[in-house]
Amino acid sequence: MKKIHYTDRYLLNPHHPVTVFVIGAGGTGSQVVTNLARMSIALQALGHPGLHVTVFDPDTVTEANIGRQLFSESELGLNKAVALVTRINRFFGFSWEAKGQCYPSGTSDSVLANIIITCTDTTRSRTGLWRFLKKHRERSYDDEKSPIYWMDFGNAQTTGQVLIGNVKSKIPQPSSTEYLPIPKMNVITEEVPYSTIREKDSGPSCSLTEALQKQDLFINSMLAQIGCDVLWRMLREGRTFYRGAYLNLDTLRVNPIPV
Repeated sequence: MKKIHYTDRYLLNPHHPVTVFVIGAGGTGSQVVTNLARMSIALQALGHPGLHVTVFDPDTVTEANIGRQLFSESELGLNKAVALVTRINRFFGFSWEAKGQCYPSGTSDSVLANIIITCTDTTRSRTGLWRFLKKHRERSYDDEKSPIYWMDFGNAQTTGQVLIGNVKSKIPQPSSTEYLPIPKMNVITEEVPYSTIREKDSGPSCSLTEALQKQDLFINSMLAQIGCDVLWRMLREGRTFYRGAYLNLDTLRVNPIPV
């Protein structure tokens, strides 16, 4: 019997826009946030309240970012989160928020969202976030500050993966005679033993040429499209057969990760 995960019902018909935190506004994050803007417009057209996104990133736009990330020369020196959200708010008429800081931080420990999306390049940020989110697994009620899902993006130069899992211990599933409903999808830190990985900081790139040696031009945008499509189907159709995918640009292959 094919496995399936039914989206938490609270997200399908909420009384407010679904709250989303995007952590990291770089190569993948800038693409993801732009996709979320289009997704919000589409959801509203279908009668859904849409999304309210807050972007976290302490970094500023540099010359090396222009071209590979969604920033222009006019945004040099600006905070990435502020530049990205300001542009999207003007374009779509939103009131999304930008925070020029890491998440979680000492000032954000009480702040949560329904969906957390990480687009960072360090294992430390993932393990730190999970230590914070685990404290809220057993919440007995849902509101705009209840963390329900965590989607993580990660990539190397020409390969990458995206994985969504639930922060809540279990998400109630309807009975089905056709599929096998799965109430729990592991988050990335439950799939990968990050505590055993030794991380080396490569530092910021000084030029676009150097940046492309670390991450190829279209790896971020293609990965963002795949991940956002998984999230789009979960919100539009209320279910998913896949919790993510592996992408390899060298072979032009996408391998789905079943529920």
